[in-house]
Amino acid sequence: MKTPNHRQLSLAGSRAFALVLLAVLAGCSGAGTDAPGKNYSGGSTGPELFSIPQQQMSHVQVLTVQPSTLTRTLRLTGAVAYNSFQTTPVITQVSGPVSRMVVVPGQRLRRGEPMLYVASPDFSQLRTNYLKARDASALAHKTYVRSQDLYQHHAIAVKDLEQAESAEVQAAGDLASAEAALKVMGVSDPEALAKAPPSFEVPVLAPIAGEVVEQDVSVGQLLQPGNTQCFMISNTSTVWVLVNVYQKDLPYVRTGDSVTIQTDAYPDVFQGHISYVAASLDPTTRTLQARIQTDNPGEKLKKDMYVTATVQAGTIKDAIAVPDAAVLRDSENQPFVYAELSPNQFGMRSVTLGESQKGQTQITSGLKPGDRVIGDGSLFLQFANSLQR
Repeated sequence: MKTPNHRQLSLAGSRAFALVLLAVLAGCSGAGTDAPGKNYSGGSTGPELFSIPQQQMSHVQVLTVQPSTLTRTLRLTGAVAYNSFQTTPVITQVSGPVSRMVVVPGQRLRRGEPMLYVASPDFSQLRTNYLKARDASALAHKTYVRSQDLYQHHAIAVKDLEQAESAEVQAAGDLASAEAALKVMGVSDPEALAKAPPSFEVPVLAPIAGEVVEQDVSVGQLLQPGNTQCFMISNTSTVWVLVNVYQKDLPYVRTGDSVTIQTDAYPDVFQGHISYVAASLDPTTRTLQARIQTDNPGEKLKKDMYVTATVQAGTIKDAIAVPDAAVLRDSENQPFVYAELSPNQFGMRSVTLGESQKGQTQITSGLKPGDRVIGDGSLFLQFANSLQR
């Protein structure tokens, strides 16, 4: 035989308490003035009263409402986005068709690693121009040095020395221009390129370190220089969460506030902080966008994933709060509590709810300090009251 566990015993105890309470209430229905019943004060428009026999008062918890200090918690919905400060598109100045792809989405790269190769006639011409300019610059420099020596030995005229100097300057300018043209195409070390075997392919290099999150071209596709986006690279160890803040919550959202982030996909809680609050509202939704930066351990947070961000936004002083068990719902799903109107007599009082935390629910309207309400046991009384109608 299996031994009942704690949860089964607790559930059985709750059912037993409800049955006992209902039985006693039903048994007291014919016991004179102690019987629970309905009462009306002030005619048909007065509040409905629910009487609890004195002997049953020990089964319910009656609390006196007192002001307290609560932590103000804002729950904001939003979506994950790449950290734009560590994300960049890969756009090349090389024209021509893609000849080879050497990376795939999801692959991690270091800065400067090749991502694809382009078959570019322009690159071949630029490489040739560089080699010619390099050799011409070296020759012009040698000529100028030799001219200086000859001039010192009175073997040539001044004009010959000046011509050699001018030729060296022009050759150096042509070499610098050829180097710049190659660097625009992504060749960071033209001298190393000159030592490599001749090739019509030019590599497109990773501009930053990170993960390839998008691939926008394929082999054979013609690239337009400065226009075609080849890839998107992002460092996904940190991400942004973009949330919408309603106008009523604006005074409580500040740059630097700590935030906890949760998603339905994982049980993990991610820690972040508000890094930016927009300067204007969205005219359609009438909300303000706030940006949260968070670490992304394990890179579990993915772009466009829906999340809930919880902001601890100061405290609420002199707040009215009752236990969660005291708040019930009527047939129209409106919240109410059982408030004491006279000794042992309680009425349903509509309330407006605020924050809910650590087993306490804030009441923003409907109760004031000193009011007495039923806490534990209110659900059983609601059931018993419904049976008497």
